[in-house]
Amino acid sequence: MQLVKLIDLGLIDYKQAWDYQEKLFDEVVQIKSNNRKLSSEFVLQTPNYLLFCEHPNVYTLGNSGDKKNLLINEQQLEEKNATFYKINRGGDITYHGPGQIVGYPILDLDNFFTDIHKYLRFLEEIVIRTLSEYGIESSRSKGETGVWIDVENPLKARKICAMGVRASRWVTMHGFALNVNVDLGYFNNIIPCGIVDKAVTSMNKELGKKVDDEEVKQKLKKHFADLFECEII
Repeated sequence: MQLVKLIDLGLIDYKQAWDYQEKLFDEVVQIKSNNRKLSSEFVLQTPNYLLFCEHPNVYTLGNSGDKKNLLINEQQLEEKNATFYKINRGGDITYHGPGQIVGYPILDLDNFFTDIHKYLRFLEEIVIRTLSEYGIESSRSKGETGVWIDVENPLKARKICAMGVRASRWVTMHGFALNVNVDLGYFNNIIPCGIVDKAVTSMNKELGKKVDDEEVKQKLKKHFADLFECEII
């Protein structure tokens, strides 16, 4: 059984967390590169990580995104105490802020399975199973990565969890952002994920009450371990 080290970074600046992800990512890739030069008895096991955190208000734009989907200028960003980064993940624009649980798995998929499509579906399934424990029925939207509610009804469809990942040499980084108690007003400043016809929601809004984010993390952790058949330490 693979081991995955859980690191909870708490509330952390986006760039600081991104730099930390890159550090862990580069270390795993370097081990894999070194292993190719070694005979099998000297090969090192690559580590796997799951980072949990929250970020101060920040908008991030993925490789395939369009900055026009950010609807405010630099001065307005400052007024809203928010920052903006163009980053190296897939997907378009999204928002991170307090009250949102962000999960960054840094996994060597050679330790699990080498299938990015399956990996993304597993991340979605972790969130779907977690929401189900709160009585929130969610699902996938065909052709759109993430987790949604009432996706079959265009007038009601709303996104509760955004996803965007990067993978190189089967090592992953970036991940998912689950809206728990987040201020949804910040999403009004973007076209979330470049999708104009669906709204955004949170667990707090769906349930009509504040949700214990530490409890949510424990449920995410449990479903992550079940799906990836790993032990989280």
